[in-house]
Amino acid sequence: MKHVIIGNGPAGVVAAEALRRADPAAEIVLVGDENEPPYSRMAIPYLLTGNIGEAGTYLRKDAGHYEHLGIRLVRARAEKVDSKARSVTLSNKEKLPYDRLLIATGSHPLQPRIPGIDLPNVHPCWTLADAREIAAKAKKGARVVQLGAGFIGSIILQALAERGVKLCVVEMGDRMVPRMMTEKAGNLIRLWVEEKGVAVHVNARAEAITSVKGGAMQVKLSNGQSIECDLLISAAGVRPNIAFLEGSGVKVGDGILVNERMQTSVPEIYAAGDVTEATGFHSGKPELNAIQPNAADQARVAAANMSGAQTAMQGSLAINVLDTLGLVSTSFGQWEGAKGGEGVELVDEANFRYLSLQFKDDVLVGATSIGWTNHVGALRGLIQGRVHLGDWKARLLADPTQFMTAYLGAAQKAA
Repeated sequence: MKHVIIGNGPAGVVAAEALRRADPAAEIVLVGDENEPPYSRMAIPYLLTGNIGEAGTYLRKDAGHYEHLGIRLVRARAEKVDSKARSVTLSNKEKLPYDRLLIATGSHPLQPRIPGIDLPNVHPCWTLADAREIAAKAKKGARVVQLGAGFIGSIILQALAERGVKLCVVEMGDRMVPRMMTEKAGNLIRLWVEEKGVAVHVNARAEAITSVKGGAMQVKLSNGQSIECDLLISAAGVRPNIAFLEGSGVKVGDGILVNERMQTSVPEIYAAGDVTEATGFHSGKPELNAIQPNAADQARVAAANMSGAQTAMQGSLAINVLDTLGLVSTSFGQWEGAKGGEGVELVDEANFRYLSLQFKDDVLVGATSIGWTNHVGALRGLIQGRVHLGDWKARLLADPTQFMTAYLGAAQKAA
């Protein structure tokens, strides 16, 4: 059996290893388009802070790991998938035949359509090459503007602040991390980072970037303000890498459409990770959910089915955990609330603590927390287990801090 995996990020590596365990004799090829060993983008901020070296970003630290497993690494970009011939054409002109193909190509950073976005000191923060450029320029005292305060942007923010730069963050939404936090929670995070010396502009966007004397830049904002900086980081979101699939027969929407087995519209082709538009845990409809825990789960399910097993995903669940300059926040499931459901919100702004629980009937379907680090996994457990809370729902509406007690109580009752 010949397995080809396009994409050597976390999903690709997990799938390759799972395939090897399932089939010791299979031929496995893992394709990546960067001149680096397979690495984790989520580790780049730790590289920028100096907590790890480049080798610390590598997904597997043993240099002979893939060779030992009989996984062939190919450095090239996939340019075309011919599903009829069952082959992948690479940028180095090599054609890889396959019996089963896994697409785990992840995402690419969005390039905002702003005049001046192509100036030399404007960078995304997505690859190790980007990190090297940023590390060379984000010296202590440097003036840095960051566009975007989403999940990825907030992780980058942490690294830049630790480098001692003078940082200003610009976010189009009305709060920080608007796609993982309620309005009150997102603005509580904003207050926290402002207290730590980071300037934040919400409800604002960059309209133009121009060069000024001394190699600096001036960023004009939609709120009428202008900010001078030495370095600009663009963290304005990502989109799935699917352009090379044109003409392949693989159906795509915003991402690659897959079923519960991670199978695409072409039976021999599977997909996993950020590139997928998979069935939502609660909605039952296709949705993008680009987070690493889902990517790893999808990779294992895809690999199992590629090797002949019958395995299904429960559905893609929102799982977000963020540390922003020491303030830990989480959100799970339908954190915004369910239609026709009930919710409770606890706000302690003075102590930067926040808790929101969202219910549908007597089941917890979503949760958001800030400042809670103990037992928050119980919130995920209640949501993912679709636990019927019974009387515990009323108790949680009265005191949401009792979620761990409710978790244990409901579990004992179910047993």
